[in-house]
Amino acid sequence: MSDNNEHQGMTLKAFLIALILIPINCFWIIQLEIVRYTHPTMVAPLANAIFSVLVLIALNWLLKRFKFLSLSSAELLSIYVLLSVGLSLCSHDILEVLVSSMGHAFWFATPENEWQDLFCSHIPGWLTVADKGVLTGYYEGDSSLYTIENLRAWIAPMAWWTLFVACLVFVMLCINVILRKQWVEQERLAYPIVQLPLRMAEKKRRFFTNRLMWIGFGVAALIDIINGLSFIYPTIPAIPVKRQTISHLFTEKPWSMMGGVRIAFYPFAVGVGFMIPVDLLLSVWVFYWVYKAELMIGGIAGWSSVPGYPWIHKQGFGVYVALCIFALWVGRHHFKRVFRNVFGMKSDLDDSKEPVSYRTAVLGIVFGLAFLFIFSRQMGMTYAIIPLFFLIYFVLAIMITRIRAELGFLVHWLHTDSPHYTLVSFFGTRRLGASNLTSFTMFRFFNRGYRSHPMPHQLEGFKLASHSGIDLKRMFVGIMAATVVATVATFWLMLDLFYRHGADSGYFDVWATGLGREAFNQLQNWLNYPTGTNVPDLLAMFGGAVFALAIMSIRTRFLWWALHPLPYAMAGSWGMLNLWCPLFVAFLAKWTLLRMGGLKSYRKAVPFFLGLALGDYAVGSILTILSIILDRPMYQFWP
Repeated sequence: MSDNNEHQGMTLKAFLIALILIPINCFWIIQLEIVRYTHPTMVAPLANAIFSVLVLIALNWLLKRFKFLSLSSAELLSIYVLLSVGLSLCSHDILEVLVSSMGHAFWFATPENEWQDLFCSHIPGWLTVADKGVLTGYYEGDSSLYTIENLRAWIAPMAWWTLFVACLVFVMLCINVILRKQWVEQERLAYPIVQLPLRMAEKKRRFFTNRLMWIGFGVAALIDIINGLSFIYPTIPAIPVKRQTISHLFTEKPWSMMGGVRIAFYPFAVGVGFMIPVDLLLSVWVFYWVYKAELMIGGIAGWSSVPGYPWIHKQGFGVYVALCIFALWVGRHHFKRVFRNVFGMKSDLDDSKEPVSYRTAVLGIVFGLAFLFIFSRQMGMTYAIIPLFFLIYFVLAIMITRIRAELGFLVHWLHTDSPHYTLVSFFGTRRLGASNLTSFTMFRFFNRGYRSHPMPHQLEGFKLASHSGIDLKRMFVGIMAATVVATVATFWLMLDLFYRHGADSGYFDVWATGLGREAFNQLQNWLNYPTGTNVPDLLAMFGGAVFALAIMSIRTRFLWWALHPLPYAMAGSWGMLNLWCPLFVAFLAKWTLLRMGGLKSYRKAVPFFLGLALGDYAVGSILTILSIILDRPMYQFWP
């Protein structure tokens, strides 16, 4: 990585800066998410990564006379990509769950909850810590990680889990290598999430000389400053941009039957949402209200008393599966050419500029899946369930990547669409048995919510690389290095904090132990109350798939049809509940500009809306840093 050619992007300088910034940002995230209960990693683009690049751009300007210290546009984007991938792993939905769960079952097992008899014997000792002497300092504090006993207990499980995470990320990368040309160059998907970092890092810095950008930046910054002061001095009136319920306006039936309704006007969500294609923005709020109509109709008809109604998450899973099949069908000619390339047949597909050759990517997927299979089997998962588990996982991973590439939805929360929930619906807990269910619980850390899934960050990195001339091969290596550094840094920082302050001492937010409690309480319920196949869930999945294929069929036949089924899959999700309103504002603004002023007016307005997002991220991030430095609560711009 010693080549300093700007067109390579992933230079040694950029690589080292990213690897230094990753542990610093991991500390920042852990302080926010574990200590202070605010969760920046739930939303994309990651605020920490955007703010870090903004600081580097400012330093670039200060050091412009010293060219050997300054960073090129491609180097800035390379750093952004490595930060995004690394920080997506150090999050409330991935590694924070893992570290919080590794000793939980053994420390909180009691005669009353019967965990010892129910499942502790199925938990693999080589992946967890069961020694009560080691766990005492972890949960009670006033201790140190840096003793021979503690380090010896944690080092082996940490090494195994780091290897597992690296293999999981590697398989995702190899899949993205195969998808990249089709989704980036052939279909030319919108990639709304990368528009802000792309504009920030452009060579001529036109973004930072645009007056409309600074107006948008100033509006968002002023809102955060006023709300920050209001948080400290409550006599100052706040500007209500954060989520708040308006359910009190719908107290009469049948309106009260549609469940809670929240409105919000997050500046960053309006700004990034403006980059989303207008037909998808339309689909977001239309299908949100379709979901609310389903609840209301169910209440009128008496169906709401049926457990699971309207099965929106199971319908969503069916939509994801159908759209995955549809996306593969659309790209079938590309995948045929990849197949011919891999097996040495005549093909006009050139993979010389890909991160790795297609043959290497396919072999990487095969050997990576083989490792995941062996790892899962050693944990206790059965031969038949392992391939189904990872098939569902990677189908969802591909669709989350597609969501971000095509729709650019800021929060993708697929909590009940994960492999363990889906397999429980198909087979029931009784057939799966304690060993499989315990393995599902151990794998919950990368299947909890998918809000910070690393795979879309990878493909967005490839998109930025193709736009900015960054060497894709170096980016591939850089992403793997960032994965290992972020995983090790998260383990180290969390364990150090827990041994000093005690995970169960009250110093930390409830999620320091709550993430483990959530996982093992569910396992306890699975084993105490066995279930069979959930037929309504399966019918809902089938119905969702049929609905998605029908809508996509209409879209391909009628150009005037604007609705896309993708937002329907997320209609009942946590992200939709909180973001439908700012995305509706973005839709109104974009539709009006395109209708009244055409494409020219839209393009002129883009810097203003990206300025809104940048101002919210910048001032919001500064407030979180002040919260850590002053060790006191401050206004949080999200959530």
